[in-house]
Amino acid sequence: MGWNSYGLDKIAQELVLNAKLRDSDSLNQSYKMRMAVAYGLERFWGEHLRLQKKEPDKSQYWKETWDALEDVLKKAGITLPNDPVNADNTKAVKAMSERLWNELNLEKQRVALAVLTQLCDCIVWWTQRYKGKG
Repeated sequence: MGWNSYGLDKIAQELVLNAKLRDSDSLNQSYKMRMAVAYGLERFWGEHLRLQKKEPDKSQYWKETWDALEDVLKKAGITLPNDPVNADNTKAVKAMSERLWNELNLEKQRVALAVLTQLCDCIVWWTQRYKGKG
């Protein structure tokens, strides 16, 4: 079995275009996403919660990216925790965080981070193409 891109470039393009349609200012999140990968899955996942109330369009961009990562990893045989969580529900946030820490062994975490890195690189590329005026 050879390398499979799992359509990351197409997924990234769709994520960027959807974000731009909602609020073109949310495209600035693309660069923040790419930087956040270095801090791990838990922090990347949690960023949509931080933005939920004050900047819902940006929060949705982060969440849709996480959902896309979940779908790609599923195709690769890895189940990424992805419970629906509201930032105000501390118990649900804690439970989801624990799932991220405990359900993925080190190998699966590394694969997930590698895929997320590539997805974010693609997102940044498409953002650079579409970020202009109009």
